[in-house]
This record gives sequence, C-alpha cells and structure tokens, in this order.
Amino acid sequence: MLLNESHVDVQTTVGGKESSMRIFTFHPTIPQYPKARFPGVVLFSEIYQVSGPVSRFARQIAGHGYIVAAVSSYHDFMGPEALAYDVPGTDKGNELKITKTLESYDADSRKAVDYLLSLPTCTGLIGTTGMCLGGHLSLRASLDPRISACVSYFATDVHCRTLGPTSGPNMSAQSEAGSNHTLDRLSEIKGEVAMIFGIKDTHVPDAGRDLVRQKLRESGVAFNFHEFAWAQHAFIRDELSKGRYDPAITKICFEVLLELFNRTLKTDLGERDNRPQEVEHFC
Repeated sequence: MLLNESHVDVQTTVGGKESSMRIFTFHPTIPQYPKARFPGVVLFSEIYQVSGPVSRFARQIAGHGYIVAAVSSYHDFMGPEALAYDVPGTDKGNELKITKTLESYDADSRKAVDYLLSLPTCTGLIGTTGMCLGGHLSLRASLDPRISACVSYFATDVHCRTLGPTSGPNMSAQSEAGSNHTLDRLSEIKGEVAMIFGIKDTHVPDAGRDLVRQKLRESGVAFNFHEFAWAQHAFIRDELSKGRYDPAITKICFEVLLELFNRTLKTDLGERDNRPQEVEHFC
C-alpha cells in the first residue's frame, strides 16, 4: 500500500505538568478509496525516540494496512527529535527512561490510543508494538482494555521492575500487592500478546525471560513466547546495531507480528468467552 506520513502534537498532563507529545503517523492509502478504514497500531520506540530504524519499522507495518502512531516518549524533557546512536545519546536515553514516571508513560499510551480512535479512517481495533524500551511500553499499554493485540520485542526492565524512577512508589523492592509495575499487573491484559526475545540478549537474561513467561501464564494472558538462540539485543534494528542486526530472524518476527495483528485486528472475533479449550491428545 501507499503511505501518507504526518505528525500531530497532543497535550498531556501528569501531576499538574503539561507538555506536548508528538505522534508521528504512518497512514496507508488506497487510490480511489478515500473512505477506506484500517486498524490502528501504537508503536513505542527504543530509548532513542522515533529514529530512522523505528520509522522504517512503522512503514513496514503501515504498508500492510495499519495506521501506525509512533510516540515521542521523552516529551516531558525534550523535543521530538531522535537521540543519536552514540554514547551520549545512549546515556541520555537510559537516564530519561528511568526519570520519566510510569504515570507519564501511561498517559502517553492513553493519548495515542485516543488519537487513533479519533480518526474516521480507523476501524476502532488497536494493537501495540515496540522494541527494547518500546517492547516494555507496548506490553504495559496492553493494560488498557481497548488494546486487542501486542507484539513486544525484547521488552527491557519488565522482569526487574526498573522502569520509571528507582525510588519512591516505583522501587523495585516494592511488594507485588498494590505494585504499579508492569510485571505485577499482567492479569489486567485482555488482548493477546506475542513476546519476542533473543537468548543472547544481555538485557533480559534467562531468569528474566523465564519470570516474564511464568507471570504471563499465572495471569491467564493469551500469549505466544518466542526465543531465538543466536539473537542479541535490538536484533531488528537495521542501522547502527553494533553488529547485532539479523535480517533473517527479523523477517520471521515480522511474520509473527502480521499473523497476530491480521487475526485479531482485521477479523471480527466477537467477545472472548474464556471457556477452557479441550485439546485432544492423539498422534
């Protein structure tokens, strides 16, 4: 499909503080069908905001018939420009991701979903996706009951409860009861989730991936869990990936995304009845 690209600035308010968040929009278009409608996808970036690799990922998704809204997460602290893939940019991104509060991240998610639902060209069905920090944010956004599907790439900080400030209400030592951390709220997810990890990812070790999988299962979430033996962190980033980009595995993962989104966002499934499925045991 052909694409139209634009952006919109929306106002967010958290704790009495207002800021303007830029949403980059990648909209499919079909010539001679001006009233065509498409599902929406909220795309959350890595710690560098909406960079070249993130924009290309957005175009890939939009080209398959989805309105993609890519969020500039650090609007509380800076403009919408992307941080550089260098040491200063990395340090700044890592600093801001734990300075920004969970409440602010949640407000961003709601605003992005609101924006997509306000478009007359949106069908009303919404999915989320993202990589690294964005993998975590896409999973967290799924706490919103309006989200039908999530494809999370190597979600950082979920297993260790370290997103947001590391002191006060978001301390990693906080008990699970009453916790606002994503790991402790997975039971609120109503849609289907696909988690994608690289086994060689030093950001989410074996024990961390096992914990996320266990918590998803205990929470009753409908989920798929994919681990790739030789994949490292950020293996889908097609630029400045420090030798970690794997185009073959990236292609497989994109098929995972399309299968889930096409099935849940382009098909009217009706309400989920939650009845246990009886699976026959035979060869």
